Amino acid sequence: MNRLLLRTSTIARAFSRSYATAASPHALVFLEHYRGKLDSSSLSALTAASQLGGQVTGLIVGAPEELPIVLEQAMKVKGLDTVLHASSGQYSTPLPELVTPLFEKLLSEHFPSFTHVVSAHSSSAKSILPRVAAKLDLPAISDVTSVQHDLSSSSTTFTRPIYAGNAISTVRASESIPIKFFTVRSTAFPAAPPGEAEAKTESLDPVQVSDPATEHVRTILTKSDRPDLGVASRVVSGGRALKNAETFRATLDPLADALGAAVGASRAAVDAGYADNSLQVGQTGKVVAPELYMAIGISGAIQHLAGMKDSKLIVAINKDPDAPIFQVADVGLVADLFDAVPEMVEKLKQ
Repeated sequence: MNRLLLRTSTIARAFSRSYATAASPHALVFLEHYRGKLDSSSLSALTAASQLGGQVTGLIVGAPEELPIVLEQAMKVKGLDTVLHASSGQYSTPLPELVTPLFEKLLSEHFPSFTHVVSAHSSSAKSILPRVAAKLDLPAISDVTSVQHDLSSSSTTFTRPIYAGNAISTVRASESIPIKFFTVRSTAFPAAPPGEAEAKTESLDPVQVSDPATEHVRTILTKSDRPDLGVASRVVSGGRALKNAETFRATLDPLADALGAAVGASRAAVDAGYADNSLQVGQTGKVVAPELYMAIGISGAIQHLAGMKDSKLIVAINKDPDAPIFQVADVGLVADLFDAVPEMVEKLKQ
């Protein structure tokens, strides 16, 4: 078991004075959104925060034209007591350098009662939260899969996967850490559902950053009519055995369409140019846990298994009977994928 130790600093001593006695947990959850819709991974982070057993406050930042729409959604989510919001053109794309000063001000000046700061383990939030924690001279725990708070000792125990998911580390953040920062693996917690009561809202003044070192230039996304890979209930993934990009699409697209599934790819397939990087499943790609995961022509390297082995039903098709993917598969078919997949598509259409 690892024990996180807080380095001695002025700000740590200032925080500790507010925690002479055990306090009920009060979590601040960073709620992300895109194109006027709350991100489902942030709703999973909200569920994790609720499991601490105390008050939960949400924080939303965004551009003036998009924030009201998202705020209305957040007010109706179960588990939120209060929603804080800050509106500024700088927050249209929440870069770490621009959002961190707001967190610093909020945590160190206005609301020293926060005991936890939580977010999804997204590409954006996992850059923001560690930065804020470092600014406050506090540690951060990433990619947690379970959380349990002990009110009597004001300590929180987390579990998180290590070594590509082959081991689980148990980490305890003691009472000497006044604010515990952690990011959440979204597949480990269900998304918070809509609630009956509306949360209170409170506006915050944005903290403007003059001459920021980083500027958002543009966002390039792969357009698709299929479900988003990160939240899809069914995923069809292909590996290097699919030979090239044209064969990859011609083989997997009909199966994905028949199942109403998202398309994923192994790192080998992405590196070979068969699929876009946004479709990569694995330790260095997306972590998914759908109801159905189909691995087509994927051998089952450790880094790929780390991104999909929590799937409810894993189906593997590979002509190599000794492929490692069969060790985690619930259903395995030793066959040539170029024969098996078209046959499956025909049967699904019947």
